[in-house]
Amino acid sequence: MTGQDGWQPEAPELVRPYVITKGRGLPDDGDLSLITLVTASAEQQQRPARLSPEEQSLLDLCSAGYLSVAEIAGHSHFPLGVVRILLASLMEGGHLTTRPPVARARLADREILEEVLHGLRAKFG
Repeated sequence: MTGQDGWQPEAPELVRPYVITKGRGLPDDGDLSLITLVTASAEQQQRPARLSPEEQSLLDLCSAGYLSVAEIAGHSHFPLGVVRILLASLMEGGHLTTRPPVARARLADREILEEVLHGLRAKFG
Protein backbone atom coordinates (compact mmCIF):
# COMPACT_ATOMS: atom_id res chain seq x y z
CA MET A 1 0.00 0.00 0.00
CA THR A 2 1.30 3.41 -0.91
CA GLY A 3 0.85 6.64 1.01
CA GLN A 4 -0.23 10.00 -0.33
CA ASP A 5 1.35 11.15 -3.60
CA GLY A 6 2.49 7.61 -4.46
CA TRP A 7 5.18 7.61 -1.73
CA GLN A 8 6.14 4.15 -0.61
CA PRO A 9 8.29 3.55 2.51
CA GLU A 10 11.64 1.85 1.98
CA ALA A 11 11.87 -1.81 2.83
CA PRO A 12 13.84 -2.45 6.03
CA GLU A 13 17.25 -4.05 5.77
CA LEU A 14 17.12 -7.81 5.95
CA VAL A 15 20.23 -8.12 8.11
CA ARG A 16 21.15 -5.67 10.85
CA PRO A 17 24.75 -4.34 10.96
CA TYR A 18 25.48 -5.94 14.35
CA VAL A 19 24.61 -9.33 12.83
CA ILE A 20 26.95 -8.76 9.89
CA THR A 21 29.81 -7.73 12.20
CA LYS A 22 29.05 -10.52 14.71
CA GLY A 23 28.99 -7.97 17.51
CA ARG A 24 32.61 -6.84 17.06
CA GLY A 25 33.60 -3.26 17.84
CA LEU A 26 35.24 -0.67 15.64
CA PRO A 27 39.01 -0.85 15.16
CA ASP A 28 41.21 2.10 16.14
CA ASP A 29 41.13 5.07 13.77
CA GLY A 30 44.89 4.72 13.30
CA ASP A 31 44.49 1.18 11.98
CA LEU A 32 41.86 1.83 9.32
CA SER A 33 41.32 5.50 8.56
CA LEU A 34 39.21 6.60 5.62
CA ILE A 35 42.27 6.94 3.38
CA THR A 36 44.08 3.74 4.35
CA LEU A 37 44.73 1.69 1.20
CA VAL A 38 43.66 -1.96 1.24
CA THR A 39 44.26 -4.87 -1.16
CA ALA A 40 44.00 -8.65 -1.11
CA SER A 41 47.13 -10.47 0.10
CA ALA A 42 49.31 -11.94 -2.62
CA GLU A 43 49.64 -15.29 -0.85
CA GLN A 44 45.87 -15.83 -0.84
CA GLN A 45 45.54 -17.76 -4.10
CA GLN A 46 42.24 -19.49 -3.39
CA ARG A 47 39.33 -18.02 -1.51
CA PRO A 48 38.68 -19.36 1.97
CA ALA A 49 35.33 -21.11 2.36
CA ARG A 50 34.55 -19.83 5.86
CA LEU A 51 33.95 -16.19 5.04
CA SER A 52 30.55 -14.56 5.34
CA PRO A 53 28.98 -13.31 2.09
CA GLU A 54 29.76 -9.73 3.14
CA GLU A 55 33.42 -10.53 3.84
CA GLN A 56 33.64 -12.38 0.54
CA SER A 57 32.25 -9.39 -1.37
CA LEU A 58 34.77 -7.05 0.30
CA LEU A 59 37.59 -9.47 -0.51
CA ASP A 60 36.44 -9.57 -4.14
CA LEU A 61 36.48 -5.75 -4.27
CA CYS A 62 39.99 -5.65 -2.83
CA SER A 63 41.31 -8.24 -5.31
CA ALA A 64 41.39 -5.67 -8.13
CA GLY A 65 44.08 -3.55 -6.47
CA TYR A 66 44.49 -0.90 -3.81
CA LEU A 67 41.31 0.88 -2.73
CA SER A 68 40.81 3.25 0.16
CA VAL A 69 38.47 2.28 3.00
CA ALA A 70 36.09 5.04 1.88
CA GLU A 71 36.04 3.69 -1.70
CA ILE A 72 35.33 0.17 -0.46
CA ALA A 73 32.42 1.45 1.63
CA GLY A 74 31.06 3.33 -1.39
CA HIS A 75 31.31 0.37 -3.75
CA SER A 76 29.89 -2.14 -1.28
CA HIS A 77 26.99 0.07 -0.09
CA PHE A 78 27.67 -1.06 3.50
CA PRO A 79 27.87 1.48 6.31
CA LEU A 80 31.42 2.72 6.91
CA GLY A 81 31.58 1.27 10.43
CA VAL A 82 30.57 -2.17 9.16
CA VAL A 83 33.20 -2.01 6.41
CA ARG A 84 35.93 -1.04 8.89
CA ILE A 85 35.01 -3.93 11.20
CA LEU A 86 34.90 -6.48 8.36
CA LEU A 87 38.19 -5.22 6.91
CA ALA A 88 39.84 -5.49 10.34
CA SER A 89 38.61 -9.07 10.61
CA LEU A 90 39.96 -9.92 7.14
CA MET A 91 43.30 -8.29 8.05
CA GLU A 92 43.54 -10.41 11.22
CA GLY A 93 42.89 -13.51 9.11
CA GLY A 94 45.73 -12.57 6.75
CA HIS A 95 43.45 -12.07 3.75
CA LEU A 96 44.16 -8.35 3.29
CA THR A 97 47.20 -6.12 3.23
CA THR A 98 47.08 -2.44 4.11
CA ARG A 99 49.32 0.42 3.17
CA PRO A 100 49.30 3.65 5.12
CA PRO A 101 48.43 6.75 3.10
CA VAL A 102 51.24 8.63 1.44
CA ALA A 103 52.62 11.37 3.66
CA ARG A 104 51.91 14.92 2.64
CA ALA A 105 54.64 16.56 0.59
CA ARG A 106 56.53 19.53 1.99
CA LEU A 107 55.48 22.88 0.63
CA ALA A 108 57.95 24.51 -1.73
CA ASP A 109 59.90 27.49 -0.53
CA ARG A 110 58.25 30.73 -1.62
CA GLU A 111 61.59 32.37 -2.50
CA ILE A 112 62.52 29.55 -4.88
CA LEU A 113 59.14 29.75 -6.60
CA GLU A 114 59.50 33.51 -7.02
CA GLU A 115 62.99 33.08 -8.53
CA VAL A 116 61.63 30.52 -11.00
CA LEU A 117 58.78 32.87 -11.90
CA HIS A 118 61.16 35.79 -12.45
CA GLY A 119 63.41 33.58 -14.57
CA LEU A 120 60.48 32.45 -16.73
CA ARG A 121 59.29 36.02 -17.17
CA ALA A 122 62.80 37.14 -18.13
CA LYS A 123 63.13 34.38 -20.71
CA PHE A 124 59.62 34.26 -22.20
CA GLY A 125 58.17 37.61 -21.71
